[in-house]
Amino acid sequence: MPHIFVLGATGFVGGAIARHLVQSGHRVSGLARNDVKAVQLVDAGIDPVYGDIETDLSSVLAAARAADAVIYAAQIAPLAEKQAVVDLLEALTDTGKGFLFLSGSGVLCQRTTGAWSADSFAEDDVFVPEPLAVARVETEQRVRAAARRGVRAMVVRAPLIWGPGDHGHVSMVYSSVSVTGAACYVGEGLATYGNVHVDDIADLFAKALQLGERGGLYHAVAGEIPNRWIAEAVARDLGLAARSVSMTEAVKIWGEFGALIMSVSSRVRDAASRAALDWSPHHTDMLSEIGELRLRALASSQIR
Repeated sequence: MPHIFVLGATGFVGGAIARHLVQSGHRVSGLARNDVKAVQLVDAGIDPVYGDIETDLSSVLAAARAADAVIYAAQIAPLAEKQAVVDLLEALTDTGKGFLFLSGSGVLCQRTTGAWSADSFAEDDVFVPEPLAVARVETEQRVRAAARRGVRAMVVRAPLIWGPGDHGHVSMVYSSVSVTGAACYVGEGLATYGNVHVDDIADLFAKALQLGERGGLYHAVAGEIPNRWIAEAVARDLGLAARSVSMTEAVKIWGEFGALIMSVSSRVRDAASRAALDWSPHHTDMLSEIGELRLRALASSQIR
């Protein structure tokens, strides 16, 4: 089986991808910044590679060259991310090796201040990039262009990823209870972000390694739920009210970036990706998380 090097293997998404590949019989190595992270990888059957994308890229590049394919699922600042990806693609030029880049549907989100948007985007639809995601869009373009330089490079654009230990919209609504005493949503609460379970996105990466085409762009979405529905489900679970908040109040609850995330629509379609990769999600109800103890703990001071 091929040797896969995963950047972000100690994180939420990268870790799920790496573990899925191990369970599928692949040899997997992962980036570790310290001994604690290295032990975490070893316990999961993953070979640790010491290094840091931002401060020690030489070891990262060496590991990339030694692997049969590289998966970039790390989460760092956009400009640093772009530079790291550029360097990795340069290291893999003319090798024919795989390079899969985890992007997100946030690149095409729309600032609706909580309102509904009828727009949804298939893999290669034209869109106006979210201003904060311009560097990420440029990184996507660099990855896909690397297919012309002898790299089997492709982009996976995921929506909100949920599952055990996530920090997505459901957890954010629970955390709003500890601040306000209510399960909150922004404006009309009809802003909608596509979602997919972390195990399903891991499965899609495995399929892309096998079936994906050079320069490919793949979406993965299992469903979408307006934020007000999430808040109402949390409210029912805790026996509290759900209520709308303004953007000003949202910033006080979740911070500026969190308020933005809770107020935008990001709706994607993935029919072409499903057909190309023979992929479909197994987990389709993000609201199945409602009631989990880890989530209730975020609002524990307000639970009756």
